[in-house]
Amino acid sequence: MTHVPHETPGLHARHQAVLPSWLGLYYDRPLELTHGEGRHVWDAEGNRYLDFFGGILTTMTAHALPEVTKAVAEQAGRIIHTSTLYLSRPMVELAERIAALSHIPDARVFFTTSGTEATDTALLLATCYRRSNQILAMRNSYHGRSFSAVGVTGSRSWSPTSLSPLQTLYVHGGVRARGPYAHLNDRDYIAACVADLEDMLDQTAGGVAALIAEPVQGVGGFTAPPDGLYAAFREVLARHGILWISDEVQTGWGRTGDHFWGWQAHADNGPPDLLTFAKGIGNGMSLGGVVARADVMNSLPANSISTFGGSPVTMAAGLANLTYLLEHDLQGNARRVGGLLIERLRAVAAGLDVVREVRGRGLMIGVELVRPGTGDRSPEAASLVLEAARERGLLVGKGGQGGATLRIAPPMTLTVAEAEEGAELLAQALEEAQGRLAGS
Repeated sequence: MTHVPHETPGLHARHQAVLPSWLGLYYDRPLELTHGEGRHVWDAEGNRYLDFFGGILTTMTAHALPEVTKAVAEQAGRIIHTSTLYLSRPMVELAERIAALSHIPDARVFFTTSGTEATDTALLLATCYRRSNQILAMRNSYHGRSFSAVGVTGSRSWSPTSLSPLQTLYVHGGVRARGPYAHLNDRDYIAACVADLEDMLDQTAGGVAALIAEPVQGVGGFTAPPDGLYAAFREVLARHGILWISDEVQTGWGRTGDHFWGWQAHADNGPPDLLTFAKGIGNGMSLGGVVARADVMNSLPANSISTFGGSPVTMAAGLANLTYLLEHDLQGNARRVGGLLIERLRAVAAGLDVVREVRGRGLMIGVELVRPGTGDRSPEAASLVLEAARERGLLVGKGGQGGATLRIAPPMTLTVAEAEEGAELLAQALEEAQGRLAGS
C-alpha cells in the first residue's frame, strides 16, 4: 500500500522555531498524528497506519479504548484536580491494586507523572534509606531524561552530561549477544556477570545504595540477560544490604507475555525492594509511580507531596485500563500473538543479511540491523526501514546502540491478522532497505 505525501511543512517549521533542536522527530518528513482507534492511527492527510510502537509503549491496550475514554470523561466532569493534600478514592483504589499485583511485601505506592519522575523518586528513596549516593546501573541502560536519571543511564546516546549528583558504577549483563561474555553459555554468562559485580563492589568505598536495572532494556534495543541473572545479583546485593530497583516502565503489566513484571524472570531470590512503573498503565495519560517496601518508602525524613501525581483523572484512567487488561487477559494475548509475531519475523530475517538478530518476548521485540556482509550495527539501515515501513502504512520505533535496532511494541490487544499484516509489511521494508544498502 502506497501512502499519499505526508507534508506538514508549516507545522514542522513552527516546531523548529519554538522547540529545542534536540527534540528529535522521526522521518525525513515528520508525521502529524491526529487520531487513533484500536491498533491504528491516522495522520493529518488522512493516511492510516498500523501502529507497532504505541507512543513508545505507552498506548498499552488500544487507541481510544472506550472504557478508558469514558472513565476520563466522567472523572473530568466531576473534578479534574485536587493534589495529594486531600484524600482521593481513585488514588487509593489504584494503589491497592498495584500494591497487591507487585508481590512486594508490605508495599506502599507513590504516584508520579512519568517514568523519569518515578526513577527520580526511587533514587531519592534508595539514597536516603541507605545514606549513600553510590548507585549500580547496567551498561546500555536508560532510565529517563532528568538530571538524576541521566546520571544512571548507561547509554552515551542519551547522556548529554557527565555531571551527576550520583556516583554510578556500571556492571555487565544487560546485553546478551554482544560484549566480552557473549560467547559463554547462559550459566557461565551469569557467573561471569556476578563475578564482575562482586569485583565492582570490592572497589567501592562501601555502602552502595542500590542497583537499578531494566529486566528488558527498552531504549537499549530490547536486549535482556538470561533468566535468573538478577536473582543471582540479588544474592550478592543482599549480603551487602544493597537495594534492588526494577525499572518496569516498559516491561510491566504483562507486555513480555511470560510474566506480569519483568523481574519475575529473575524471581528465585524474591521480588525487588523497589519497582518503578509508568507508560502503559495510563494508556496515554501521564501516569507513573514507585512501589516499595514500607520501610524504604517511609524513610524520607522531610515532608513531600505531589501536585500532579495521583491526579483524579489519571487515576481513573489507570483503574479502567488495568481492569480492562486483567479482564481480557492481555498478558496471555501478548504471549500468544507476540510469539507468533516473533516467529514470523525470525522466518523473514533468516533470508536477509541486513538482520543480525530478532530478539524479545511477547509484544516487546527488537530487530537488530547491520550492514550486509558485516557484523557492524547499521543505524542507516534502521532509518531506511523506518521510512520504508511508514510508506507501506506501518509505524515502528528504533533504539539500541547507535539507533540500529527496530523496536516493535504494538498495543497488547493486537490480533493475529494484524500481526501477520505487520510482519509482511516489515518484511517488505527490510528487503527494500537491504537492496538500497547493497546498491550504495
